[in-house]
Amino acid sequence: MNSGTITTAMVLAAGLGKRMRPLTERVPKPLIKVAGKTLLDRGLDLLVEAGVGKAVVNVHHLPEQIIAHVRDRDCPAIEISDERNQLLDSAGGVIKALPMLGSGPFLVLNADTFWVDDGQPNLERLRLAWNDSTMDMLLLLARLDQATGHHGGGDFVIDESGRLRRARGKPGALIYAGAAIVNPGIFAGARPDPHSLNVYFDEAIDAGRLFGLPMSGHWITVGTPDMIAPAENAVLQMLEG
Repeated sequence: MNSGTITTAMVLAAGLGKRMRPLTERVPKPLIKVAGKTLLDRGLDLLVEAGVGKAVVNVHHLPEQIIAHVRDRDCPAIEISDERNQLLDSAGGVIKALPMLGSGPFLVLNADTFWVDDGQPNLERLRLAWNDSTMDMLLLLARLDQATGHHGGGDFVIDESGRLRRARGKPGALIYAGAAIVNPGIFAGARPDPHSLNVYFDEAIDAGRLFGLPMSGHWITVGTPDMIAPAENAVLQMLEG
């Protein structure tokens, strides 16, 4: 499939943000601001730059705030997947939203992480690298030395062809950067019950169809309130650089 036809995205914004308390007792984590812009808007702006015209945003914790925040946004066009009755985790949330996402490959984006591009936008690079014939999922990846706010090791190792395996402590591991292209066929027969995308990562690994693309630029995650300042410093350094 032509990568240019991937113009729909799922934005995962329903989490409780427990580690961000007490901030998330009154504001959902995607609406926390870093360097003057909400985490959610940073992700939506990245989607616009990549030519995405429609984003499905799921909500659960303090949902009215997110719904009101995106109501007047024209680009991308926003549809809400309401999980107020039950938090479905990453995969369950995607499966519930499938009727709104269409039958072709789509982007999945975490609403609580972002990056600053350096050169060609990473989501554009991801779309250009997508290959229907060989891939079920294509993940954007970051090196440990190009990340701010990440604690621990990497998630995957990548071979010469771009195929991924679980890192399991191996050197050179890369972090899943919270963005991926997904073939909706991997969810055939699945129910929108609470479960993680990690289930499908592992199935794709077993089938030899989980691929990765190392990103350019700097990746930022804000897991706790004390990580907001380092995140803002990283943004400013990238923009000034």
